[in-house]
Amino acid sequence: MKLDTSGLESAAPLWGSPSELVDGLSAAPSFELPNATDFDGFQKEAIQMVKPAKGTTTLAFIFKEGVMVAADSRASMGGYISSQSVKKIIEINPYMLGTMAGGAADCQFWHRNLGIKCRLHELANKRRISVTGASKLLANILYSYRGMGLSVGTMIAGWDETGPGLYYVDSEGGRLKGMRFSVGSGSPYAYGVLDNGYRYDMSIEEAAELARRAIYHATFRDGASGGVASGTLSLSLSPQKSSIYD
Repeated sequence: MKLDTSGLESAAPLWGSPSELVDGLSAAPSFELPNATDFDGFQKEAIQMVKPAKGTTTLAFIFKEGVMVAADSRASMGGYISSQSVKKIIEINPYMLGTMAGGAADCQFWHRNLGIKCRLHELANKRRISVTGASKLLANILYSYRGMGLSVGTMIAGWDETGPGLYYVDSEGGRLKGMRFSVGSGSPYAYGVLDNGYRYDMSIEEAAELARRAIYHATFRDGASGGVASGTLSLSLSPQKSSIYD
């Protein structure tokens, strides 16, 4: 199979003998394609071959004292573990947090970019952006890059004038509001613990223990999750976030 690229050539080559010139005019330039009976299938297999295998466990939930966010700390690609001490809870501003699941570079870059845009919004409007507004801003940005290979599954959690907020945003532009979410390859195991033990009227100690236990059981069952469980609480009475455990 050959691909005809004659439309890419503006003129025939102007060197060599007259016979070579005639050959150049008559033969269309081309290059060899892979010798495959199913070229579309070959392309799909090639994409899957180089597609990175990711794994993580992150969770967040709202309760009466604020928003609890927790995550594991393992960075891996398939069977290769590159780090056991990754910080997957990223501060967007003093009132808002983001979690990291998917491609580490994509998540870190777009959270940093979101933090810049949130600060510019604050300077322009003389008020902090809401959690709803920040999550919508990120969803719109990611939607504009849909289909271009980004891998982001994040939760935007924090506190604003209306109270606590929690949103799930992904690289396809999806955006969901909820009271509790878990994202990553270990999320089914984390949901099992989280759904069983969640109550809105929990104390800070009970919420921290529930988050720690959900991450622990997910890392035990999911080979792509591991390291240590780290949790952060965004308090309703204070803009400062305190690390509950590491």
